[in-house]
Amino acid sequence: MSGSGAAGAAGGLMPDRLAEDRNQALALFDVSRETLARLDRFAAVFLQWQARMNLIAASTEAFLWSRHIADSLQLLALAPDAKIWVDLGSGGGFPGMVIACALAGTSGAHVHLVERSTKKAAFLGDAARAIGVPATIHAEPIEDFARHAPARIDVVTARALAPLPKLLNLAYPLLKRGAKGLFPKGQDVDAELTEAAKCWNMRAASVNSLTNPRSRIIILDKLSTKRDKPKR
Repeated sequence: MSGSGAAGAAGGLMPDRLAEDRNQALALFDVSRETLARLDRFAAVFLQWQARMNLIAASTEAFLWSRHIADSLQLLALAPDAKIWVDLGSGGGFPGMVIACALAGTSGAHVHLVERSTKKAAFLGDAARAIGVPATIHAEPIEDFARHAPARIDVVTARALAPLPKLLNLAYPLLKRGAKGLFPKGQDVDAELTEAAKCWNMRAASVNSLTNPRSRIIILDKLSTKRDKPKR
């Protein structure tokens, strides 16, 4: 499906504007023809559901590719060998469904999308079936998912879910197994890191976002509570 076709599915968007945004976003990445076809299909399904419920702010619909899809795609380069991803609070499928589109041709790859909203989980399930991606939708709270999460998790992601101190509380049961955390954050990232450091021992780095000069991505590869006793 072309960019214009995806735009037409939105009903109210100008096809040329969305197509231009698509081209600008894809210029940032080397995306295979197969992955592009999956992303186009995802965009079409997304815009159909967006017309019925607010998956993203209406003001960002015309920038679906640059603000949301590209913002998700950039995480792949930060964990190039990761196959098992968990996306917390997946909402509109960012970054989880985009990651699944990119990894669909990779042997052994799978993305777990955790979304407690039944309506949003229904959208995610519809998108996963329509595109044919290696994804499982978990329509439940994050705390419940953590109790039966798969033994192997390579990366935990969350986008626009919660400030870092709260996010770490939610993700800790998964991160303490050794998974890497990749958390896109906005301009308040430094304040969030300072607040989180009051309760957590972290080995964290950050990189600038490719899609927003005011945003950064936190890369977390070690986490423990300050109440934990050191191992002998």
